[in-house]
Amino acid sequence: MKLGKWIFLLLAFLAAMCMTLIGVAIGMRSTLGTAGAIFALIVIMGTGFTLKKKMSDTL
Repeated sequence: MKLGKWIFLLLAFLAAMCMTLIGVAIGMRSTLGTAGAIFALIVIMGTGFTLKKKMSDTL
């Protein structure tokens, strides 16, 4: 696998973990935890989409 594919795999894993953390935080009734996990998910997904666009533009 190329390095770019590993980065996307890592970002996908982190995004899935954030989605899981959202469910856990909701179950624990933690507003701060839910908000933090949602924010982290938005940042990670945004990073992934930005990297994908940059990589497709260079090809």
